[in-house]
Amino acid sequence: MSYSVGQVAGFAGVTVRTLHHYDDIGLLVPSERNHAGHRRYGDGDLDRLQQILFYRELGFPLDEVAALLDDPETDPRAHLRRQHDLLTARIEQLQKMATAVEQAMEARTMGINLTPEERFEVFGDHDPEQYAEEAEARWGSTKAYAESQRRAANYTKDDWKRMQDEGAEWGERYKALMTSGEPPTGEAAMELAEEHRRYLGRWFYECPYEMHRCLGDMYVADERFTAFYDAMHPGMASHLRDAIVANAARRTA
Repeated sequence: MSYSVGQVAGFAGVTVRTLHHYDDIGLLVPSERNHAGHRRYGDGDLDRLQQILFYRELGFPLDEVAALLDDPETDPRAHLRRQHDLLTARIEQLQKMATAVEQAMEARTMGINLTPEERFEVFGDHDPEQYAEEAEARWGSTKAYAESQRRAANYTKDDWKRMQDEGAEWGERYKALMTSGEPPTGEAAMELAEEHRRYLGRWFYECPYEMHRCLGDMYVADERFTAFYDAMHPGMASHLRDAIVANAARRTA
């Protein structure tokens, strides 16, 4: 049984012009022609067209498709194995892309879910999302950022207040520690550094010791973080960084 070029175009979802082009370049030459010279395609031609369209869908240029299909060393089973491998790789790639898009969508829709009145009550004149774009640019692709955003989207006004109260209470104890002259490598300072790490893990994201060390370095390197901690007590940013390093060293040794 054979089919006209129009029928094959309808079967395969391609244009008649495409089939003519494949014929002209020798990629898919119909096995028959009728008495009027019109192209007629047999079942073998349809099988070859299916192979062509598969490789084209994966981005292979036509000359490479021709080389693959005309390789005398390659049998139909080998083509199926190659196609299976290519499809498996493509599926994995698309799954990764889909996951990345989902995370981006999630990050775009998450944030502090409070009314304007609640925001003012919790944060006053301070804008808690002042550096949101910068944070997304720097850490938006990390699991920690996504986790922090997820949690923040679910916190109520009371949650934010409790978080602030815990942070302020910790800050008072760290201030008292520094006032007493406790060195950052002392037991008390390291314990407060560990509390700081657990606070982050409880409210924002899991914070392994290596990440905590990086944060400590940032508290000293970024003047905004330095100003935040030094406002509680002069020199606190540097003192805390050293306590974080000492605490991490003793717990990961």
